[in-house]
Amino acid sequence: MRDIISVGEVLIDLTQTGTTDQGIPAFSANPGGAPANVAVAAARLGAETAFFGKVGRDSFGAYLRRVLEENGVDCSGLRTGSQPTTLAVVSVDSRGERDFQFIRGADCTLSPEEVDEEALGRTKFLHFGSVSLTAGLERNATIFAARHAHRAGVLVSYDPNYRAPLWKNPEEAAQWMAIPLPLVDVIKLSEEELPLLTGTRDPEEGSRLLEERGISLILVTLGERGAFCRWRGESFSVPGASVQVADTNGAGDTFLGAVLARLCSRGREPMAGLTAEELRDILTYANRAAAITCSRSGAIPAMPRAEEL
Repeated sequence: MRDIISVGEVLIDLTQTGTTDQGIPAFSANPGGAPANVAVAAARLGAETAFFGKVGRDSFGAYLRRVLEENGVDCSGLRTGSQPTTLAVVSVDSRGERDFQFIRGADCTLSPEEVDEEALGRTKFLHFGSVSLTAGLERNATIFAARHAHRAGVLVSYDPNYRAPLWKNPEEAAQWMAIPLPLVDVIKLSEEELPLLTGTRDPEEGSRLLEERGISLILVTLGERGAFCRWRGESFSVPGASVQVADTNGAGDTFLGAVLARLCSRGREPMAGLTAEELRDILTYANRAAAITCSRSGAIPAMPRAEEL
């Protein structure tokens, strides 16, 4: 049994690292993709993880497979296709905030037939994000995996990570991002994403609306202010850890990977008997992990290992 299976995009983050002496932006080819990031973050913190997705038959695809395997992620569900490996160009402003542009490729061509149904029934969590709901066969594969896991009694984790360039408009994004909600047990979303799914910017009200839709654990990341949590009718906030920010790429994925890893460490039923006191401890740990990621450049390369925490 794996603790966590992530399904979705794995890609190259062409992340801005500064400028040359001539003022030309300089970029580094970092491994990334939110579901892959979560798999690595959780693996570095002690969870047994696997990744389902698709890369190209090119040097970037081979590199991404090697990075995942070197970080202890099972890649038996990582397929190789004829399309080039997907790229995300990540520009960073003076405050460390990111701007995304995507060049889609192999990740969009993952089909339901390429998803290992048997493995989905032998994991504690299935995790996915909304980028894989934007286009192509991958949309079908992601929803197929979530439905199969839900029917098998597997806990489903969802990050509706909104990337505006991948949608025609916010209304289309909100429509598709809401479709998996009846299957979800754990959701992690940012302050900016909360209104897309709930119509409100208030974490208290928004999380209550999501709880009414059947989601057990609602997590709202608040940047440097930490995280908001709703669990079984109770809500609370946990403050963040202060660091000098290099960039914020991968911070939310590290946070969620840390939460899932800690939940998995509780045993075969990760959320059985979970108390608010335990959750406060888990979220404090996850905030610290995310802060370390923010203090370093890149996504996967910046993620901490357990000994750093």
